[in-house]
Amino acid sequence: MKRVEAIIQPFKLDGVRAALSEIGIYGMTIYDIRGHGRQKGHKGIYRGQEYEIDLLPKVKLETVVMDERVEEVVDAIVIAARTGRLGDGKVFVFPTEEAVRIRNHETGVGAL
Repeated sequence: MKRVEAIIQPFKLDGVRAALSEIGIYGMTIYDIRGHGRQKGHKGIYRGQEYEIDLLPKVKLETVVMDERVEEVVDAIVIAARTGRLGDGKVFVFPTEEAVRIRNHETGVGAL
């Protein structure tokens, strides 16, 4: 099993969720986060004063999938989240040793 973690633009969340649903991935955890990568924020003007916005709003999406579905899930996220501009986000893949469904103590792939 692998944990797929994507950091994307907030306005792309609905599209990414729809893309994952189309390929049968329904379980996910979504966080509202703030951060920056290479774009390093931007400058804004409020009441005539310039200020720096260095932590931009992002969304972090996590899901755990079977090893053979990782490439399909990553491709769906990348296609749905891409705008072609700096700041589109990143996808990370981590090994997951075990999953346990709390309700009935089912383990492994069955717990997904």
